[in-house]
Amino acid sequence: MSDNDLRDKRKWAEYSTVGLMFPISIAVGLAIGYFLDKLLNTSPYLLIAFTIYGVVAGFVNLIKVTKQNGKRKKSRHH
Repeated sequence: MSDNDLRDKRKWAEYSTVGLMFPISIAVGLAIGYFLDKLLNTSPYLLIAFTIYGVVAGFVNLIKVTKQNGKRKKSRHH
């Protein structure tokens, strides 16, 4: 297997991880908000807040991976 094949597979693995982490972060935020709302009887405020937090965490993760891949791509060209 060539170095380019390994790099391509690593890149696809990182992007597929983001594809999984995005819905997982939303689901975790939603679950935490749901259970805290039930526990504290504050429905639906914590559900909404933690779901939004999960969405933001998913976007932050997406931006981090995209920046890391951009830096790697630039370092290979120089």
